[in-house]
Amino acid sequence: MSERATHEEGFVAGAEALIFGLLILLLATFVVLNAWVALDTRFAVAGAARDAVRAVVTAPVGADLGEVAITAATGAFAAQGRDLAHLEVEWLGGGGPPAQARCAEVRLQVRTVVDVVAVPRWTDRSSYRVAAEHAERIEPFRSGLEASVCPA
Repeated sequence: MSERATHEEGFVAGAEALIFGLLILLLATFVVLNAWVALDTRFAVAGAARDAVRAVVTAPVGADLGEVAITAATGAFAAQGRDLAHLEVEWLGGGGPPAQARCAEVRLQVRTVVDVVAVPRWTDRSSYRVAAEHAERIEPFRSGLEASVCPA
């Protein structure tokens, strides 16, 4: 009973199994971290697109809709502590801001670049794009705009 174990007696797995387990834990952490960063960025980009479209829909008559959209998108994106360096705002459907008319559809896409958290030399891709679209119509009974017939 007084003998001490001097060898690996009673040791279920060797030290190599512990190292392999830690490596798998580290790689799984990278995968989860990348997924979380992508999801969090997707929510931030979707919020920026939604705020930009809403700002355009409710903008005063005669306002510069392009400037209104960019200001709202960058404000919403920056409010979440994001870097504005790669933020892009693009009009969909017509190439530019729509005419400010009743029932006009406003469609925007907001994109940004997300850096990948990776082990050096294990991946060729260091970043990828995350984009979100949002669309909304200007209200049919909005004051200050010319009367028009809205599609059903």
